[in-house]
Amino acid sequence: MKKILITIISFVSFTLLHAQKDTTQQYGVGDSTKPETFEIYSPVPPVVTPGALPQDAPSDAIILFDGKNLNAWRSNKDTTKPADWDVHDGIMTVSKKGLGDIETKQRFMDYQLHVEWREPSDIQGTSQARGNSGVFLASTNGPGGGYEIQVLDCYNNKTYTNGQTGAVYKQSIPLANACKKPGEWQYYDIIWTAPRFDNDGKLSSAARVTVIHNGVLLQNNFELKGETRYIGFPYYVAHGASPIKLQAHGDPSKPLSYRNIWVRPLD
Repeated sequence: MKKILITIISFVSFTLLHAQKDTTQQYGVGDSTKPETFEIYSPVPPVVTPGALPQDAPSDAIILFDGKNLNAWRSNKDTTKPADWDVHDGIMTVSKKGLGDIETKQRFMDYQLHVEWREPSDIQGTSQARGNSGVFLASTNGPGGGYEIQVLDCYNNKTYTNGQTGAVYKQSIPLANACKKPGEWQYYDIIWTAPRFDNDGKLSSAARVTVIHNGVLLQNNFELKGETRYIGFPYYVAHGASPIKLQAHGDPSKPLSYRNIWVRPLD
């Protein structure tokens, strides 16, 4: 009986030792005096071919607008209808005909987004009524309709700072004003981490966003307090993957235009 017990203990010890050795090789835990202990070879990141220029879509990007059509978009007001903004000369211009916002047909969670936009060279108006639009990082049916990064002409235009260009609307003042003159193309590069909710609809992790405007960091992994609202405190309403939305603000100033929009899902 004693021999049998010793044999079992030996077998278990041998099994655990080799299991630990396999784990050591896989996760890089072991002899801290050896460099290979801290080297990991799996998983191997996928190969992505970058564009020739930073604004060019990489090989794994989903093209949302390439200047040809609005096939990737639909009306936000009536999602059974196609987007009806004006497409011309490789750009799309925000509709002033009361057609409303447009949103992507495809839904997303976490992603990297590139958007280029231009205010008219003869833009008029002041404060929020000067080339106002917005990039909604998740279009929802919640209290604010989603989470807005403000688009506005703030080159020489004073407005409330948590509503200026690059603001997380009425939540986070941008770190800088990097606006170019009206008539010049500008761009956003945005990293979006969508909020998560548990099975009861309670928030388990807040949304986060990083915004770069014309190469300048405006939002540095900012944690959102909820959906962006015109009036009232922000709060969350549970949702999952959502469309990306572009806003037709409706102010009387001349409409701005967009081009070269692509996204890289990260989840």
